[in-house]
Amino acid sequence: MSSLFRRAATTVRAVTQETAALAEHLLRYPSGIPGESWPLPAPDCAHDTHRPVLLLHGLFDNQAVFTRMRRSLHAHGREHVHALNYNLLTVDVRSAAELLGRHVLHTREVYGGEQVAVVGHSLGGLIARYYVQLLGGDELVHTVVTLGTPHGGTLGAHLLHPLPIATQLAPGSSVIEELRAPAPHCRTRFLAFRGDHDALILPPGLGELRHPDLWAENVLVTGTGHVALPVHPRVLAEVEAATAQPPTRTAAGADRLSA
Repeated sequence: MSSLFRRAATTVRAVTQETAALAEHLLRYPSGIPGESWPLPAPDCAHDTHRPVLLLHGLFDNQAVFTRMRRSLHAHGREHVHALNYNLLTVDVRSAAELLGRHVLHTREVYGGEQVAVVGHSLGGLIARYYVQLLGGDELVHTVVTLGTPHGGTLGAHLLHPLPIATQLAPGSSVIEELRAPAPHCRTRFLAFRGDHDALILPPGLGELRHPDLWAENVLVTGTGHVALPVHPRVLAEVEAATAQPPTRTAAGADRLSA
């Protein structure tokens, strides 16, 4: 009985947290519609302590989902943080990954050739992974952090029918199969966060990044859903640490549980 009560209480807290995060995001959504103005190349940034970070939102979303994360990064002295907006009705992961690649190249030019970290929420994480794993982006991106990303696809994609992107997000799609292919030379570190109350990644295990060739660490954030991940205090702290500098290979550990 006590275990049932604890599970029920955890579920109630998770739903409350997710509802609050969604309400906050809906209020901020209009502010994220305009595209961000990108800086011109500034060679004097080449020796900054902190390297640039790109933030990539999910489907039907925009850069407003990262409002709190940007504030957190700025509060830790991270000045070179940029959020990308892409087509809300993206139909192809591959073309979105190519667009991300152009932004990465521009960012490196702006900041004197520094490697970049990418944080992707939901579909944004899958786009970032496709870019570094299959389009050679691992040379330019030292870390990819994914938040609630369907690395193995999701049965929830059937709810998106008849949108073309639904076929690419379904388990066993051509995109998911491409990502399962060998990637022995991929050098990017992956940090994959998923919530144990994420209603969009079905079944939940498909949110884990499992690939024998990739340097990946999975972190399960308990009591958290899909929308709450980008504002979760523990996630914000870990994103700041993971994106600060290129990691050493020994920095990645076993899969973790985060309360």
